[in-house]
Order: sequence, then structure tokens, then C-alpha cells
Amino acid sequence: METIVRVQVELPADIELLAEAADAEGVPNMRKLISAWRSGEQRFDRNGAALFAAYAARGLAGVGGAKPEVNLVEPAMRMHRFFVHPSCRRLGIGRRLAQAVMTHALSRVEVLTCHARASSAAAPFWESLGFLAVNHPHFTHLFRPRARPATGAAVSR
Repeated sequence: METIVRVQVELPADIELLAEAADAEGVPNMRKLISAWRSGEQRFDRNGAALFAAYAARGLAGVGGAKPEVNLVEPAMRMHRFFVHPSCRRLGIGRRLAQAVMTHALSRVEVLTCHARASSAAAPFWESLGFLAVNHPHFTHLFRPRARPATGAAVSR
């Protein structure tokens, strides 16, 4: 069973292993994460942003976060810097990691976005979590929770 924790002070010690796996797949997001964290440009510690790490028996299995989405007028969060080690895929770890990040983000806003062009598996993964493909220049998918009844609305019994 895996453990999902919020990353707050330092990146996980074995983040380099994820970066090497991402490099091998031609996915630059782990190198971007490491660079932005080290420079202080993006620490996932402002405006509701958060980064989470998933650990399995073998160690660090994946990371993913959410940050404010700046390309929408309404308040939204962007699912950001997701990567699951290839040896940990198809085990449900990525789904549980994404759900933890979504729960965090949805406690702050009602709209989530993501950019799912990193691999051919990205779009189907996000769509399985309820994201819908959209035609937007800055993101590929959008998530809105199911509409809730308005406050004070009559409920039929």
C-alpha cells in the first residue's frame, strides 16, 4: 500500500530517480519541477498551491501538484507536474495521487484544469477522473464537480 504526503519544505530525496525516468520518456516536467523548486520560482506554497508525493514499497512512486490557474477569469486550479514512475503505473497509485491533489484543489475552487499532452496515456488518465477535453490554448482538459443544489432549494422525498 502506498502513502501520499504533502511536500512542503524539500523535494523528496529520490526525486532524481523520477526525473531520470521522465527524461527517458521525453517528459520534461520533473526537470522543470526540480529547477523551479531550487530557484524558488515554484515551491507550491502560495495561493493554495500544493505538491504531493506518493510512496510505495520501492520508495518514491510519483509526484503531482496543483497551482492557481491564471488562464481563466473564474477561480481555478491547474493540476501540475504529475509524473508516476513507470514501474508504479497501472497499480492505482497515480489515480490516488491525483485524487488527493484534486481534493486539496477543490477545497479552494470549483474548477480544475490540466495540460495532458506529455504522453499518449495522459488524456485518457485525466478523462477517467472526470476531466473533459476542451479547446483552450493553455490547457487541454477541464474538470467541474457535478452541480450541487442551490442553497435553500427544495429537496423531493
